Amino acid sequence: MIEVGMEGKSESVVTEGNTAKTVGSGSLEVFATPMMVALMENAAINAINLPEDQTSVGTYLDVNHLAATPVGMKVRAIARVVEVKERLIVYYIEAFDEKEKIGEGKHERFIVNHEKFMLKANAKLIR
Repeated sequence: MIEVGMEGKSESVVTEGNTAKTVGSGSLEVFATPMMVALMENAAINAINLPEDQTSVGTYLDVNHLAATPVGMKVRAIARVVEVKERLIVYYIEAFDEKEKIGEGKHERFIVNHEKFMLKANAKLIR
């Protein structure tokens, strides 16, 4: 059962491979916004436990990237469930480096049946 207050975490280290310059979201060698968002989404996934036939998919993100993080620093994200409406889960998400908060926002995920979801997605390939 998913309840308000459940939390998940995710951690990483800023490397050359996850900088804005490398992933194409900017020209500087600092932690890329898309990589921060991925870390936050991973924390949200880690906040809940679902049956094997279910998964959650991201449906909404509203994120502020507040501060730059250089290569070599550790970064971590925390996602806290703030609302549950049937299959919709709403999170407050935050990211930090070793010195300060670097991001925050709202994230929503929707619980789906894995097999049904993939059948619908793959149906786009059929002409």
